[in-house]
Amino acid sequence: MTELKNDRFLRALAHEPVDVTPVWMMRQAGRYLPEYRASRERAGNFMGLCGNPDMACEVTLQPLERYPLDAAILFSDILTIPDAMGLGLYFEPGEGPKFEKPVRTEADIMALDVVNPEADLPYVLDAVKTIRRELGGRVPLIGFSGSPWTLATYMIEGGSSRDFRRAKQMMYDRPELMHHLLDTLAQSVIRYLNGQILAGAQAVQIFDTWGGALSHNAYREFSLRYLEQIVKGLIRQHDGRKVPVILFTKGGGQWLEAMADTGADALGLDWTTDIGRARARVGDRVALQGNMDPTILYASPERIREEVGQILASYGKGSGHVFNLGHGITPEVDPEHAGAFIRAVHELSAEYHVGTGFTACLERASPSRPGRDLN
Repeated sequence: MTELKNDRFLRALAHEPVDVTPVWMMRQAGRYLPEYRASRERAGNFMGLCGNPDMACEVTLQPLERYPLDAAILFSDILTIPDAMGLGLYFEPGEGPKFEKPVRTEADIMALDVVNPEADLPYVLDAVKTIRRELGGRVPLIGFSGSPWTLATYMIEGGSSRDFRRAKQMMYDRPELMHHLLDTLAQSVIRYLNGQILAGAQAVQIFDTWGGALSHNAYREFSLRYLEQIVKGLIRQHDGRKVPVILFTKGGGQWLEAMADTGADALGLDWTTDIGRARARVGDRVALQGNMDPTILYASPERIREEVGQILASYGKGSGHVFNLGHGITPEVDPEHAGAFIRAVHELSAEYHVGTGFTACLERASPSRPGRDLN
């Protein structure tokens, strides 16, 4: 077992005492960083980065060189599974991901096979192994996948959508066909995430980006049901440690209790849910991750610090909180503002952990670099 120098993230997910609230950012390796843009230019395109394990490792580590983050997240894309199914993923400038071969008929869906990550997505598993080696125990590594419902929407629509017309039409008119697709995807996600865990991922997150677009009953039937199937199928202990599972449904604040019932270790929150009320609803059954509005990073460092303070106060004292944005950091954010956000979390959260029994000191965390304070 690799000894972690900074295990705040894993300790918080387990409700164990920490000295300060851990923090990482969704899309922390991304276009807001000039070094990322330079790497992407060398790679030629986004998939060139994802498909090269060494370059995926390079960009995964870039934000950790700038900021005292408490976790790294694998650099990849949520749509690798449908791409491995032969749908032809590509990225249109200004329009996002698209598929050359969307699935819209019964024949299309019945022809899909469950993904074998070792054979179909070896570059992702190789990236996980490379990143773990290069991290050297600095912080934990998070693996991830898209949720079955979210993957299905892209596969059926052929790309992003505002109303999910084709996917919802299939869901309502041919529910048995949609369930077949979602079950195939759920089995693929289980294999994919277990492959990442065996390759070295120390926690995993499932991104249910479009679950919040569903009605109350449809969410439970076509999204939550498959999230629970995945959680039950995952390896939960590896390399001498528990492997925590985080569920994140964007727009899913009304379903927190049901999400906690899946057996997940933590729930991600977007910015539309008050974290203090969420904590009151789920208690200590799950940790909570989130949930600052990413657009606040456009504001001044002083306003960012104020917002961080308000969210910390809302959650209150004790462990069980991983600070994050309510969704991914956006490309136009000033990297200095991201740094101000991370510093504010570490500096302002210490008072909420006084007397919690945490005995480890700053030497447990990532070594600070010249000009950057750890906390």
